[in-house]
Amino acid sequence: MLFPKKVKHRKWFTMRQHREKEAAHAETRGIGLAFGSYGLKAMKYARVTSNQIEAARKVMARYATKSGKVWIRVFPDHPFTQKPAEVKMGKGKGDPQGFIAEVKPGRIMFEIDGVEAAVAAEALRKAGTKLPVKTKVVSRS
Repeated sequence: MLFPKKVKHRKWFTMRQHREKEAAHAETRGIGLAFGSYGLKAMKYARVTSNQIEAARKVMARYATKSGKVWIRVFPDHPFTQKPAEVKMGKGKGDPQGFIAEVKPGRIMFEIDGVEAAVAAEALRKAGTKLPVKTKVVSRS
């Protein structure tokens, strides 16, 4: 699982809750392929946890074999908290549970190279099913 070595604050403010407004603001950075020949692009706004990123990476690594290489272009650096089940309102903020990455539309999340087009497309498609966001497979052309 990915997580930062150190964070300045243990608990951050909760981000904006209006997904429709966030989806209107497309990503401006990380929207083109930089390393590999094929990539997985996010089409909607989502908060992706480190567990989901790891699950997608494992699927892609299985397809990449020894000749292929996989790049992860998102990093979960935002801590999120959760209160225990059946706890009354109030009594402070919950304990940190893990880390998330905020993904906006247009962001390239994963890249792969060193494998054939059909293998890369299938690996990226399967990785996309592990993520809570609608994705699209893109290639250099």
